[in-house]
Amino acid sequence: MEDLLRTTKALADGNRLRALAALLEHGELCVCQVTELLGVATATVSRHLGILQDARLVTSRKDGRWVYFAASPDLDPRLLAWLTEAWGRSPERTADRRSLRAITRRDPVDLCRAQRPHPAIGGSHES
Repeated sequence: MEDLLRTTKALADGNRLRALAALLEHGELCVCQVTELLGVATATVSRHLGILQDARLVTSRKDGRWVYFAASPDLDPRLLAWLTEAWGRSPERTADRRSLRAITRRDPVDLCRAQRPHPAIGGSHES
């Protein structure tokens, strides 16, 4: 029962659904790419990805200072089919696909650098 509750909680948020859909489509994305897609603070994205990871829907790996997330290879095929059908044709998903094409063309280093707050405005951002 706990696994079911974690999964339903993880899927009960639009930004988490969007992040999972992006990972399902693109395989692996760094946190900066997911942040750019969702348009929310990096801390918020990290919290969302943590909830997805706790539900075993995504996995992560660290490469130096970069953290990459991917859809879990152990996703239940029935859940995957349902997500694909339910979310696949929505206008939001279509817009996210367009955005992701542009985001994944950008250098992740430049993308991350652009997301960092300026020290005089909002403090430093160290990874």
